[in-house]
Amino acid sequence: VQLQASGGGSVQAGGSLRLSCAASGRIFSIANMGWYRQAPGKQRELVATISIDGDRSYEDSVKGRFTISRDNAKNTVYLQMNSLKPEDTAVYYCYVNLKETYGSFWTGSWGQGTLVTVSS
Repeated sequence: VQLQASGGGSVQAGGSLRLSCAASGRIFSIANMGWYRQAPGKQRELVATISIDGDRSYEDSVKGRFTISRDNAKNTVYLQMNSLKPEDTAVYYCYVNLKETYGSFWTGSWGQGTLVTVSS
């Protein structure tokens, strides 16, 4: 299974970016999907998650600015980021919890990371 993330870049404060992460390979089912981020010198933190039923949760600092969504037919998760702030600067990683076959265990897979830089 591979996760390909895209959509990062450099923007000014107040701008917007949309991240995408597509899972490919041997996939039977995907449960939770999410985005994490890691700023320089800091630990990786959870930004947003979405369940297979569409239930969403967000880290407090991004509530009202970021929106997570998913396209189950495309095995893809998105993160729409609006009103970006310099403190949002980080490498963003997608994460999915999936089963490769009907009988396999649920396992987690990470994307390669995409850099978001927000300048003031």
